[in-house]
Amino acid sequence: MAFSGAVKIGDLNDFIAPSQACVVSLEGGKLAAASDAEVGTVQLQPRGFSQTLPAAVDQPVKVSLHDCLACSGCVTSAETVLLQHQSAGELLQRLADPSWTVVVSLSPQSVAVLAALHGLPAAECAARLVAFLRQLGAAAVFDIAAARQLALAEAAHEFVQRYSQSARGTAALSAAAAAAAAAAGEDAMDVDAAVAGRGSRDGGGPLPMLASACPGWVCYAEKTHGEHVLPYIATGKSPQAVMGTLVKRRWCMAAGLLPAWVYHCTIMPCYDKKLEAAREDFNLPGTQVPETDCVLATTELQELLEQRQADLGSLQGAPFDSMVPLPAAGAAAAPACNGSDGAGASSNGWHAAPKPPTSSSGSDAGGTLPASSGSGGYLEYVFRAAARQLFGRQLPAGPLAMRVGRNADLREVTLEAPGGGPPLLRFAAAYGFRNIQGLMRKVKLGRCEYDYVEVMACPSGCLNGGGQPKPAAGQTSAQLLEQLETLYADAGSGHGAVQPDADPAVQQLYHEWVQGQPGSEAARQLLHMQYHKREKTVTATLADW
Repeated sequence: MAFSGAVKIGDLNDFIAPSQACVVSLEGGKLAAASDAEVGTVQLQPRGFSQTLPAAVDQPVKVSLHDCLACSGCVTSAETVLLQHQSAGELLQRLADPSWTVVVSLSPQSVAVLAALHGLPAAECAARLVAFLRQLGAAAVFDIAAARQLALAEAAHEFVQRYSQSARGTAALSAAAAAAAAAAGEDAMDVDAAVAGRGSRDGGGPLPMLASACPGWVCYAEKTHGEHVLPYIATGKSPQAVMGTLVKRRWCMAAGLLPAWVYHCTIMPCYDKKLEAAREDFNLPGTQVPETDCVLATTELQELLEQRQADLGSLQGAPFDSMVPLPAAGAAAAPACNGSDGAGASSNGWHAAPKPPTSSSGSDAGGTLPASSGSGGYLEYVFRAAARQLFGRQLPAGPLAMRVGRNADLREVTLEAPGGGPPLLRFAAAYGFRNIQGLMRKVKLGRCEYDYVEVMACPSGCLNGGGQPKPAAGQTSAQLLEQLETLYADAGSGHGAVQPDADPAVQQLYHEWVQGQPGSEAARQLLHMQYHKREKTVTATLADW
């Protein structure tokens, strides 16, 4: 698939088709409002766009990132809109220009699929990709998983806040505390005080809390549902956005470089990350300098490998650059984050004896499967952190047992109360727009039974992103996905990965860079954002109708 400025639609397997309401005509430039008699279809132009002359027949139609963000037309599970200034060619130009310092961040999902494609273990493939990128001229190559740890810590803290402030959470906490107090012979007043002390009363939001790491899903929510759904979306930045903040605000300062002359490129499993990087929300405050300048899909990195005739099997691997040098031996460790002592007992004064949960959705729709963390592990980490911090329940190691819902892309897990009754926590993963639309109907009607939902636009999640290479000849999509999940976990990104509250690098970042705990005002300034309703054009509204 050659990169160009043309609009290109892939063979998507979701049922939401591209709309005819694009602000850019596929036969020419951006068009102003026109009547049916003039063009055959009403094509209204959003405010701020000027009319341009039609493109020449032999010229590709060019779509800017801001065109796509302002448009209400093509929302799909993986928008394969190839966009100017987000290409391998642009990256190579910066690498060839000595006035630029180029930094690349690799996503673990991209590493997993390239490892499968080249027949390498994931860790070895990552090391050889680092070597290849450095040969091209990259000054530093980072593992984006470091930023994911910060994003997970913020997501867990935000959920604990929301749950503590919700009516559902207050009732569950009171019931659990009362049961624990009765078993210990404690006074009911102590129970009330304990429940009142759970979590901060600042910065909460309604339940269910919906994950915000997937830009395809977030863009859809902003354009289609607006204020009806946006309050439910988590405010934490995605791992890519956190990585951009780390590079432009921390690494540049440590390296003595001006952020405006550092070119930050990420390698990601989907094209929608290009749109996320182009949001003005992710510019350095008060400037037009983006924190992530360029995003390449995994397929584009593979094409670059082929163009340079690079054989990963013959390259000598190199380690990732470290965003956080670890303290020297004997140095004092940074304070633990997340308000936990690491043993499952919360340090905020309320504790119950750790007990293993019962994981079940109460549904007869399907069997029980292990949780897939190929989309970053949001559901799993937030569930474990909430069980520990809210209810003192230290969950056993290993994947959570998930109940399959109506289809394989809808999975649920619950934390059952020791004495029966309603579940204390009910989480879900909803992948693909078929499940997202069902979730949106429940949220709008106020009938959503979940406390937290890991929402991803791509069916099967990020490992199956629209920017990932297709299965090899003779291999099914299911076989490839199973292989990728194994490689992803083996690379330390799955269930056995070091969790944020036990990661010395994460603790050091909070202590030295953020200078605050997860959820603090300092953390909100650096690691959170707000999403915005995007007005639909009349054409898009009519097309959707």
